[in-house]
Amino acid sequence: MIDQIRPTELADWLARNPGAKPVLLDVREPWELQTASVTPSGFTLVAIPMNEVPARLGELDPAQRIACLCHHGARSQRVAAFLVQNGFDEVANIAGGIDAWSAQQDPAVPRY
Repeated sequence: MIDQIRPTELADWLARNPGAKPVLLDVREPWELQTASVTPSGFTLVAIPMNEVPARLGELDPAQRIACLCHHGARSQRVAAFLVQNGFDEVANIAGGIDAWSAQQDPAVPRY
């Protein structure tokens, strides 16, 4: 199952399994990361563009909790579904993406 979480719920979702260091997987393109990005706090930030995820799947650990992030939530939902299909159990989609992150969690993150 893919949890749908708001940016304000991320810390609680990540804390459900304190054993493994959680990952925020940002699946946006490099230019988007340069425009707006999150500051890691309690998680490791990993940036892999959506189209590169299948080829780079080995860079991710199925034992870790992974929350996926994109601009508005559509690409990250697709990546989250792909991860679940490939044996990842604890996966979430950040609903609303970086745009919601800026509006709900950190207004210092630019909106684009």
